[in-house]
Amino acid sequence: QVQLVQSGGGLAQPGGSLRLSCAASRDIFGIYALDWWRQAPGKLREWVAELTMEGAAVYADSVKGRFTISRDNAKNMVYLQLDSLKPEDTAVYFCAAAQYWGQGTQVTVDS
Repeated sequence: QVQLVQSGGGLAQPGGSLRLSCAASRDIFGIYALDWWRQAPGKLREWVAELTMEGAAVYADSVKGRFTISRDNAKNMVYLQLDSLKPEDTAVYFCAAAQYWGQGTQVTVDS
């Protein structure tokens, strides 16, 4: 069993930055791929980024070059750095590892 607890997010202006954090209850690196998803109001959940088990970062085209996924092995933490934010990035963001999901955190981009 793995618990994922998220923090971060909030309100940012267009062009601004936020960082999302996801704390795992135990060491999951090398066991599961680590993903970030998001869901905007009235829309389907959308995949955003992944850290593969080998540590490679993969991004959706909509966020490539603006978002960065990373991890801190020692702290069992996964991060999503959101830069150059756009209003269309507004959504609830979720971290996930296999069948385990974080609780979600709101990101709102608005001037």
